[in-house]
Parts: sequence; C-alpha cells; structure tokens
Amino acid sequence: MSRILVIDDERSIRNTLKDILEYEKYQVDLSENGHEGLEKIKENDYDIVLCDIKMPGMDGIEVLEKITDHKPDVPVVMISGHGNIDTAVESIKKGAYDFIEKPLDLNRLLITIRNAMDKSNLITETKVLRKKVDKKFEIVGESAAITKILEMIDKVAPTEARVLITGGNGSGKELVARRLHERSNRASGPFVEVNCAAIPSELIESELFGHEKGAFTSAIKQRKGKFEQASGGTLFLDEIGDMSHSAQAKVLRALQENMITRVGGEKPIQVDVRVVAATNKNLSEEIDKGNFREDLYHRLSVILIHVPGLNERKEDIPLLANHFIEQICLEYGMPVKIISDDAIVELQKYNWTGNIREFRNVIERLIILCGSEITGDDVITFAHPLK
Repeated sequence: MSRILVIDDERSIRNTLKDILEYEKYQVDLSENGHEGLEKIKENDYDIVLCDIKMPGMDGIEVLEKITDHKPDVPVVMISGHGNIDTAVESIKKGAYDFIEKPLDLNRLLITIRNAMDKSNLITETKVLRKKVDKKFEIVGESAAITKILEMIDKVAPTEARVLITGGNGSGKELVARRLHERSNRASGPFVEVNCAAIPSELIESELFGHEKGAFTSAIKQRKGKFEQASGGTLFLDEIGDMSHSAQAKVLRALQENMITRVGGEKPIQVDVRVVAATNKNLSEEIDKGNFREDLYHRLSVILIHVPGLNERKEDIPLLANHFIEQICLEYGMPVKIISDDAIVELQKYNWTGNIREFRNVIERLIILCGSEITGDDVITFAHPLK
C-alpha cells in the first residue's frame, strides 16, 4: 500500500485529505507543522508528500528544500490557499513535483498523486535495474593482481588517457573498460562497445565511422557509426588486434585529429570520444608480423592494464563462486545455494583455460544440476564432464 504524508497546519484540511486518500486505499500520516513532518520523513519512507506553504514556524518552501536535500526522490506536491504564479514557479524550481491551489480540486489532486506515484515507481525500478547491471559488471576479487588493477583504474579513470587492456579470452577485459568509464568524467555519456573480431573486415569501417546513403549496395540510408554514437562518452574497441589494416589507418586518423569521415562521405565530422581498447593477442608480435600498425599501438597504449587469467588468481575463487551463485540464483528466481569448502577446493584444482567466462558457466551448471548445497563430489561429477 502506497504511503502519503500530509503536512498542513489546518486540522480540517488534514482530516479531509486523510479521509479522501484512505478511501482511495492509500496509507496516510499527518503532521501539523514542518518540524514534525521532517521528523516523520526521516523515520519513514513515503511515496509522496503533500505540503502546505503557509505554516507557522517553518513554511512549506523551507520544508521542501530540506526534503529535496535529504530524500530527493520523494515527490512533493505543494498546496496553498494563498497561491500565485510566482509561488508556484518558486516551488517547482526548488524541486516540487506540482503545485495545487486551495480549495483543492479533488479530481486534479488524485490525478496528480497517481502521476507522482508513477514517477516514484519508475525511479525505484530504475535504481533496482541499475543495481542489477552494476552487480553484473562488478570486478570481484581481493588478490594482489586485482587490487593492483582497481588501484590503476582509480588513478587513470578521471583522465582522458587512452587505455589498452590485455588478457586472455574471458578474463574480464570488458569489466575493466566499463569500470574505467563509470569512474571517469564521461560517466554520464554513452559506453559503446565494438567487437572488432565479430564484424567482417568489409563492414568494420561502416560500423565504426558510419556511411552515407548510397555508399554501397545495401546503404539505403545514412547511418551514424560507433565513433559518433559514443561522442561525449567512451568507445570500447574489443579485440582490436583483429581489425583490418584499412580500418586501423582510419582509427589512427580519428585518434590524431578527433575527426572521422563516413564511408562514402567527404565532410569531416568532429567527435569527442575516449577510446579504450582490448586484445587477447600479443600486439608486439602482431606488429613484427605486419598485422598491426605500430603507430596505432603507441596511440592506444598510453596506459597498459593486463588482466590476469583465473589460474593466476585462484585465491579469488571463493569470492567469485559466491558472487555468481547469488547472481545466477537471483536470475533464476530460486533460493541462493550454499557451496561447501570441499567444493571450493575442487574448483581451485582445475585448469581454467576459459577464465572467468568458463568459471561462471560451470557455476551455472552446478546450480542447475545440484541440490541446495554444492559439494566437492558435485564439482567432480558435473563441473567438467568431458575431462
């Protein structure tokens, strides 16, 4: 049941609103002044606050300011019998959801409350989803290697320096890139990912730089590329070691000049993007083989971060196991399972060639096939059935 706080110094108004709102199935609390209202807001969670403006001691505008300081997500509807345009504008500027004059129009009041509730619900849902996303991309571990990476990210993220992330497949390079973005001054901008290995060489330039209508047979309309889409944010070029030579040349120019040209276009386009790249290849060897441009390597590798494989940080396996168990059980809507100490020991014995990606798949398999507790015998039986 949604909960509403009414702050008004007139008893008749408070009681009338209580009767109306309780009839509409809301739970209603009452306060006769601003001080009492603020105390109740500190102690309880309200879905909406209705607050009078003209009150003795502390007026409604001051109450509104204190509410927005301490609980900015709570919608506040201001009500007043002495309203004018200036008062309404001031209320909205200071964070009120709406302003309603006395005598109150019942229909308008109820519609305003429903709309404010919808907004409050959306804010709550957004926070829950954001927590889920943050949890999904969390870097888990307390080993010396992971601690060093986290410290490096905190130093580098606030700068505009380009970063090259190296490490094996499934080691968590994307997580490092996302954390760099989230802790950067560009965090409010987009995070755009391009898997260079998954895009055919003949399409990579169109994917990165966009194309003009008619640039090639299937170009039926103009299209923005990833550099433009990421403007103001971070562009993550994953598996950059697999990028074609022609695309490498264009990326180098984009990094040098902060300008791109769409395929089939002639007009240069200004872009404001921070590039973070990642690869599972040894780029020094690729340069020697003639597969990767040395000048592009030096442009990308202002900061180098190496992500160790899971075999290099097996002390993190207990934390990772519990992290994935909680995450996967939540996704499946089932009670969180327990993993025994002997199961952890068995998991630490394996050679994790697929790194964190393989480890997560194994944990998911164990959750599906095992009982409420995952044991060492379960790991031996189900973790690597082909080994």
